[in-house]
Amino acid sequence: MIQRAVTFTPEQIAAYAEASGDRNPIHLDDGFARSVGLPGVIAHGMLQMGVAATVAADAAGGSDRLRRLSVRFAGMVVPGDTVTFSAEPAGEGKLEIRAINQRGEPVLTKSTAEYQLRGG
Repeated sequence: MIQRAVTFTPEQIAAYAEASGDRNPIHLDDGFARSVGLPGVIAHGMLQMGVAATVAADAAGGSDRLRRLSVRFAGMVVPGDTVTFSAEPAGEGKLEIRAINQRGEPVLTKSTAEYQLRGG
């Protein structure tokens, strides 16, 4: 099993917003995020998925072998949350992906990856 713990920061979320072009104020403006019923700024789902993809690629033996990644966003990630991403074998050429915050709550569920087996 491959694991990586990431503590999300406002700076990381803002950098992702800039790099991705997704400058939705729920990711950048705490006051705005609260005004629409969120607990404050939240991390982009695709930022979380990107970390999950990196962990899956490591477990698959390299990004060139990763063929498919599927996740379901199940919970919000706010600055200061530490999320542990993991990938473990779930059959031939398949991985089960998990992302659990510091409170033991899943932030991604029904998450899987498929990869090319060596020599195939």
